[in-house]
Amino acid sequence: MQPDEYRKMAEVEDTMWYYRALHRHVERSLTAVLPAGGARVLDAGCGTGGLLCRLHATRPEWVLTGLDLSPLAVGRARGRAGGEIVQGSIAALPFADAQFDAIVSCDVVCQVADPTQAVREIHRCLRPGGFVVLTMPAYQWMYSYHDREVGNLRRYSRGEVNTLLGDAGLAVRHNTYWNTLPFPLAVVRRKLLPPAAPASDVRLFPAPVEAGFNALMAVEHAWLGAGGRLPVGNSVLTVAQKSQQSGPHTP
Repeated sequence: MQPDEYRKMAEVEDTMWYYRALHRHVERSLTAVLPAGGARVLDAGCGTGGLLCRLHATRPEWVLTGLDLSPLAVGRARGRAGGEIVQGSIAALPFADAQFDAIVSCDVVCQVADPTQAVREIHRCLRPGGFVVLTMPAYQWMYSYHDREVGNLRRYSRGEVNTLLGDAGLAVRHNTYWNTLPFPLAVVRRKLLPPAAPASDVRLFPAPVEAGFNALMAVEHAWLGAGGRLPVGNSVLTVAQKSQQSGPHTP
């Protein structure tokens, strides 16, 4: 990811419609699968710490750890999120086997050269029966200037995410597209009318536009929270589980 993208992320991730929706989806997904009490949760690719801040506020009983490859991101996350924030790669997690009850990774596995290795590392660091909540950008045909700016190497379909996780020994429990209602606008902007000077779409829109997107995301959140799935969208959200009897995965 370009260094300036971390600055932009830190400035908007508490208020921009996309991050607000993402963090709500992730929190709901974690809450649905984790037992009550002090679950150990890793945000693998925590960026500047927005999700960790939300979880510290809403789930203070969880023991939270953040990891990011960028020293710039780690510094910003430590300054605002608290807790243990370490520098490292998702492809070589600096943690013991079976250390976490859940691992979250939001649009990070898509940024590493060997995504299979990254998912194997997630499997290794989960306790038996632990969960991963994974988000990925959807559809390789949607690859654009935005992906290049934020460091995405590729985009994924639901089926490709299922295969990636299954090959690492993780059983998919829930898998859906999301960011569906704004998807036609994303297609127009990124594929039909791209900006003359490419930059990522990480920015705040005028307040009425943000309010409109927030309303659309509230509809999606209610539908997904009721157990629904969405057939298309700009992102993929997946919850998968490590076997209760699982040891090291052998491909």
